[in-house]
Amino acid sequence: MNRLLIIALALLLTACHSHDPHETEHGHGHDAETAADEPEKGPHRGRMLREGDFALEVAIFESGVPPEFHLYATQAGQPVPPEQVEAQIELIRLGDPKDQFTFTPDGDHLKGSGVVKEPHSFEVKVRAEHAGKTYTWAYESFEGRTRISEKVAQDAGIRAEPAGPGVIRETVSLYGRIEPDADRVRRVVPRFPGPIRSVDVQVGDVVKAGQTLATVESNESLRNYTVTAPMGGAITERHGGPGDIAGDTPLFVIADVSRVWADLAVFPRDRARVRAGQPVSVRDTRAGTTGHGTVDYLAPLGRPADQSQLVRVVLDNADGRWVPGSFVEAVVTVGERAKDLVVRNAALQTFRDFTVVFARVGEQYEVRMLELGQADDEHVEVLGGLRPGTEYVTQNSYLIKADVEKSGAAHDH
Repeated sequence: MNRLLIIALALLLTACHSHDPHETEHGHGHDAETAADEPEKGPHRGRMLREGDFALEVAIFESGVPPEFHLYATQAGQPVPPEQVEAQIELIRLGDPKDQFTFTPDGDHLKGSGVVKEPHSFEVKVRAEHAGKTYTWAYESFEGRTRISEKVAQDAGIRAEPAGPGVIRETVSLYGRIEPDADRVRRVVPRFPGPIRSVDVQVGDVVKAGQTLATVESNESLRNYTVTAPMGGAITERHGGPGDIAGDTPLFVIADVSRVWADLAVFPRDRARVRAGQPVSVRDTRAGTTGHGTVDYLAPLGRPADQSQLVRVVLDNADGRWVPGSFVEAVVTVGERAKDLVVRNAALQTFRDFTVVFARVGEQYEVRMLELGQADDEHVEVLGGLRPGTEYVTQNSYLIKADVEKSGAAHDH
């Protein structure tokens, strides 16, 4: 995507998309807020919830431990012993199941019953009981979330697909060049020596089997005879013209390049991993031409110069895409591992200190922090942070990131 298109798409998002009106409110200080909307913070940097003389500070503690809720209760400004308070918190997440937390006394606070999973983006419902009275609060605390209309997303080229199982491929990279198929090369030697009377073809001409290539006068019979093409193909070499003497060396070389070889070099460190029949993708390093084949042949001996061994891949060339002599790079798939959940590498972005994708739920988009496993050139295994079946942005995810960052998102408890 060129720079002008990137700028145009960014302007399109800036001008056209509308944020959810609730997204200007963010609990726990996750996102930037105006001074008027920013919630009251307590001494532990948590959100203060008040009703009458009773107050509850809701903080997420994550210093040296996985994120967990800590609650600090006060009555008329004085600390309330944690054992005198019962509390529950419910988190409603975008497109994911609700999280429920109960609390037990832990020193000067109430400690939540589980880990507050990333992203810390949710609707929060709090219930507390103290001295025979019940208190309830509800608020929103969003981060890494934005809303983009379906039309604007379509126009910007934002695409999504469900996350699901896939295959991670183990590969070896090899380098070499395109060569004619030696089984499809013929060296045309005249039957009898003698002067060449005429030549009917030039280098580069494509000929058919049986077509006349030259006329030679035999030294023995002094009669002219024709030299014909033993097969169809292109004239790649011509040695001699009218008046020259034909001898026992080739007068022409014909190559049928409708099928060619990619002759590649594998070095000792990778030799044991490469076997006949393995799939190979081949790319011309200059022209960018690509194609696919399988390992057809492995040479039994190493080359004296560098100890590499020949790996040969047969490529169809009916369309003439491969030019003999061209340098190529190849990727041999030497193993495959089925994984329960993978995402496309192109979807990955960074958010805070995490590698993320952006989940899509309707017209809302939100970060999903990922725990990653094995990867190949196209996909990466997901070990945690994303539920199977979740729609995630696969194309132009950087536009979602830019839109989220435009709001000045921060992570602060």
